[in-house]
Amino acid sequence: MSVLHSGHVTRAIRGGAASDSAPRNPPGNVQRQVSLSSGSEGVENTRTEANTQSHAPLCIGCMYSFGGEVSEMALMGTTLWVTLACAAVLIPLVTVFVWSRLRGPLAVRAIIRFFLLILGQVVTVALVGVLANNYGQFYTSWSDLFGTDHTPPIVAQYGAHTGHKHRGAATVVLRVAENSIGTQTGVLRLLGATNWSTPAQRDTRGEIQSAIISGYGSGLSNQAFIYLPPQYFSPKYAHFRFPAVETLTGYPGSAQNLVDIMDYPSRALAMVRAHEAKPMIYVMLRSTAAPPRDTECTNIANGPQAETFLGHELISAVEHGLRVQPGHWGVIGDSTGGYCAAKLAMAEPSVYAGGVSLSGYYHALNGGTAGNLFGGSLQLQHENDMRWLLRHRPIPPASLYVTISKQETNKDEGYEETMRFLHEVKPPMSVTAAILKSGGHNFATWDRELPKAMRWLAEHIDSPTKPAHRHHHCHHDAAISADSAHTDPKSY
Repeated sequence: MSVLHSGHVTRAIRGGAASDSAPRNPPGNVQRQVSLSSGSEGVENTRTEANTQSHAPLCIGCMYSFGGEVSEMALMGTTLWVTLACAAVLIPLVTVFVWSRLRGPLAVRAIIRFFLLILGQVVTVALVGVLANNYGQFYTSWSDLFGTDHTPPIVAQYGAHTGHKHRGAATVVLRVAENSIGTQTGVLRLLGATNWSTPAQRDTRGEIQSAIISGYGSGLSNQAFIYLPPQYFSPKYAHFRFPAVETLTGYPGSAQNLVDIMDYPSRALAMVRAHEAKPMIYVMLRSTAAPPRDTECTNIANGPQAETFLGHELISAVEHGLRVQPGHWGVIGDSTGGYCAAKLAMAEPSVYAGGVSLSGYYHALNGGTAGNLFGGSLQLQHENDMRWLLRHRPIPPASLYVTISKQETNKDEGYEETMRFLHEVKPPMSVTAAILKSGGHNFATWDRELPKAMRWLAEHIDSPTKPAHRHHHCHHDAAISADSAHTDPKSY
């Protein structure tokens, strides 16, 4: 995986340059166990931070001497890029100076010249990478870059305490009736199983179907990968409907990354086998509904109606095409997908039992690759700003799990933006915040956060249930189940 991984270069540039200073802590923030006010009508919460250990840098040249002490040269900030910039200027000058002055055998001179040329190019490429990383905050420390930081997050509760292990917001919101699918506003077209599992493995691993989801009203379509758990194919569960999770990438992102890098299907399967979750369907797709434009999960003025597609038509298409429980959805995403997850969960708490935002933000980012989202409408801008909605609209009975690193310091989409959002949360809304001490806007950081996030989501979504009345299932679902093996899956 490269430093500038797919899906976050544009997002980082729009966010602004990185700050050299450490992110500001909220009042009362100390290590170990502390008490903090969540802004939820006097509810106090406790949070813990585990002891941390410093990690030695894993590269030669990451250390420098200052005042007689050896210190780690920070990956972000000015010291490293200034050092590389000086080297990028000096190495070509040295190369030119010594080129004709080298003495010794011809082979030795050729090797030295080749080394100097390669060194100059390597330093130049490293300089470009470091500058881009400073801009995008993809990796905020050497331990983050090399994947050696395993510090657990600080976890705090904001807004309402659910008081229940399962379903969270279910205690305060009337969910969609399980037997009511509603009018079909979108269509699901299955293209066939991928090679993630073989036909012989379907009853033990499940399978991933490639699909196209289209909305009738919006006219939008998006490719998706749909993970169906092994229980879906068992005769024992032939008349059961399953909870589902809408899983979104960042911008521009690739749905394949959700399978190959984030590894949602394998994680979901492992959780069921470990009795940490019930079987669920995962619908994995890009967050942008009209590529190459960044649609920001927004019903754009005179443009693509992305929120309608992702929050309504997709739900309808999948519920009519597969055995999914209405009202028992979760939604999860990273970066732009995190913004979408939080926004959809807040907008439709009767549909989404929980939403997870990994390094997301809380207002639509207008301009740049998104273009003019609002068409000059201040009202439309407000409707896509979750902080504004929490201040000026009734608080929704939504449940969220949000993550961020203190080293993500972009003004509009970093740690401080997350804290501003959290301090607006009040009952009946409930938000669990997992805040990392270190980490960047990258897959490695989200990989650390994902296990707890997925367990939280599983706790907020019910088990598969058998409807009181059997529904007519579409041709797609019948085709998937036709050749299922006649063996029950392992208990979960």
